[in-house]
Amino acid sequence: AYCYHGQTLLASDKCGEAIRSLQESEKFFTKAEALCKEYGETKGPGTTAKPSGHLFFRKLGSLIKNTLEKCQRENGFIYFQKVPAEAPQLELKANYGLVEPVPFEFPALNTHWTPETVAAFDLTKRPKEDTAKPKPDEEVKPLKEPNIKPQKDSGCQIS
Repeated sequence: AYCYHGQTLLASDKCGEAIRSLQESEKFFTKAEALCKEYGETKGPGTTAKPSGHLFFRKLGSLIKNTLEKCQRENGFIYFQKVPAEAPQLELKANYGLVEPVPFEFPALNTHWTPETVAAFDLTKRPKEDTAKPKPDEEVKPLKEPNIKPQKDSGCQIS
């Protein structure tokens, strides 16, 4: 988020804040990279996932590095802005998009669902099934198949 925020700040000519945002992004990326490598080396059951080898993670590292170098270069040539000590705050609530997200709320419980009705669903108290015994299979008698020989005079003509 800091990387993309830094790109937005650079586009709006706030190069000093963009540099600080990208430095923060680089710090978090280094931390995440160490955690990903540690995760990839753990032993255990299941598939061995290597998050540090995923395409997004590899692209993000080069994107952070290249954008930070660009910001520093442009700040040295064009903007001459001071880099703030604190990273800029990220705007966490999106103010754009198609629809407003609706918070999910569980519906109210129906009055029929009381502790007594829930306890009635005890599967250990279910009735024994008498019809569960398999019926003996009837013996299948072989059928005599008719002897079918190909005939030349079938009555069909190709015209």
